[in-house]
Order: sequence, then structure tokens, then C-alpha cells
Amino acid sequence: MTVIVLTNCPAGLRGFLTRWLLEISAGVFIGNPSARIRDLLWDEVQQYAGQGRALLAHTTNSEQGFTFRTHDHAWQLVDHEGLSLIRRPSQNGTSSTSAPKKGWSNASKRRRFGKG
Repeated sequence: MTVIVLTNCPAGLRGFLTRWLLEISAGVFIGNPSARIRDLLWDEVQQYAGQGRALLAHTTNSEQGFTFRTHDHAWQLVDHEGLSLIRRPSQNGTSSTSAPKKGWSNASKRRRFGKG
């Protein structure tokens, strides 16, 4: 099973993908092409996506049973002990990998010393 999701891509690319996949919603394509055809389709998507974003998800023989690829996506693909995960960028622009602040949290202070 293969799923390709396009966002803000040219209409010609969507028409191209409908030759091999079924468009079940605007910009969402699904089908079961061979691995060779899937890789050729992904190469075309990357070449003609322009300013748009694309995501490819397909079944594979792994722990999760699927894998995915992204093109011009703000979310980052992260491998965590053999599992593929997506890291979303933080809203305020700071890195999510910074060290935690020292001291007690506000919630723990309220639990320990009361609401006052």
C-alpha cells in the first residue's frame, strides 16, 4: 500500500499521479504500485513539487510495518531505536532539545505548599 499526500503542488503533478494512484481526497493519493514504480513516482514528485510539500508513506517489512519520506516538510524524520518518528518544530522557534530549567515546577510547588 502506498499513500502520497501533496500540499500546495501544481495541478499537473496531481494529474500525473492519477495515472497510477487513486485520488481519494484533494491531494491524497492511494494505491499499490510495485516498489520500482513507487520510487519512480516519488522522484517525479520531488522534481515537480515546486514550492509544495509532499509526504510518501508505504508498507515495508519493519517493526512498524510502514515507512515514510518527506519533501520540503517542516517536520523532521527521526530514527529512534529503529522506529521512525516525526519531530514537529516548536511554535516559539526555540529548540526542543534544550536542557530543562532548574528548580521546582509551578505545579509541584502548588502540590507541596498548597494553592496559596
